[in-house]
Amino acid sequence: MNFHSPFLAAGAPSNAIGFAWEHLTKEGFCTILALLIVSIFSWMVIITKARQLIRARRAGKKFFEEYRSTRDPMELFRQKKEFDGAPAFELYATGALEMAYHLKNNPIQVVQVKSVSPGGGNPENYGETDVLARSISTKVSRASFESVQVALERAASTQALSLEKGMIILSTAVAGGPFIGLFGTVWGVMETFSGIGRAGAASLTAMAPGVAAALLATVAGLSVAIPAMFAYNYMVTTIRAITQELDGFASEYATALEHKYVDNRSLADELRETLGAGARLAAVPPSPPPPVPLAPENLDEPAFSS
Repeated sequence: MNFHSPFLAAGAPSNAIGFAWEHLTKEGFCTILALLIVSIFSWMVIITKARQLIRARRAGKKFFEEYRSTRDPMELFRQKKEFDGAPAFELYATGALEMAYHLKNNPIQVVQVKSVSPGGGNPENYGETDVLARSISTKVSRASFESVQVALERAASTQALSLEKGMIILSTAVAGGPFIGLFGTVWGVMETFSGIGRAGAASLTAMAPGVAAALLATVAGLSVAIPAMFAYNYMVTTIRAITQELDGFASEYATALEHKYVDNRSLADELRETLGAGARLAAVPPSPPPPVPLAPENLDEPAFSS
């Protein structure tokens, strides 16, 4: 069986594209130029966004390892460690900065008194008097913690928008590239048939150059859309995974801050502590007033006579 192909007849696939390029019309050239501009922007986004996502993955992995190896949620902030490129670290730094502000400007001193037995649990020493251990910790109120939560939500939204920045260009290239190429193809075919109609001669030889040039616009449109489609699908999946990870970390971090630095005492406990402090102050006997010095009596002063 003998197969006829325009590529084989031309000798090489590049010759077929060259043949179409030689017969390209002004309309087809404008279409391919527009697709070239879209392709340049598309590849800029692909390269930039790929580097950003790879960096975010690596830096985020290091940050999570460091964070989960600590006991205090503010320890990395106090050590001034930085993980550039990690969206989770940017969220962490925002929350830690807000919490540090409230700990400094709106602190609540929580006093805890615990009974410590000097006997160390030995039954022979149960008759000894217990020792009261008093500890003071600095925390924030529930209202202050709500501002920290708002800061975390704002940071999570900011990082999500930063990750999605530029994706509109890829989606435009995917959706619009083939249609722009199809527009050029339809326009080119229309010009070809119009020329044949004006010439009054319909033959394959007269139609082939114009149709080939018109189809070149479709090839250019698909060449723009196909790489953008693969890159868009990969990046959207990666961004969705990072965003979900970011939301989960925001909840985890807020819970850790609440347990460590938020005053969760009930109103009854606060009243009990206030009344207890007042009772302790009332039990302290007042100090006696200082003695008033008396003027010495002058015995030699004469008595008043009538």
